[in-house]
Amino acid sequence: MNKKRRPYKTYTKEFKLEAVRLMREANRPASEIAMELGIRRNQLYKWADNWMLQVIGSYI
Repeated sequence: MNKKRRPYKTYTKEFKLEAVRLMREANRPASEIAMELGIRRNQLYKWADNWMLQVIGSYI
């Protein structure tokens, strides 16, 4: 039986940056922030890692 996969949800760069900012500045668990935003916790961590790589890469 073939199940059709739902299309991936895409988020704007601004949404991702705001989510990462909330994670870094709020005194709340990342899982709570992710739940409020309707995303998975691991997605929030991936965005934060990508942001850090971009920041570090801009200094090299």
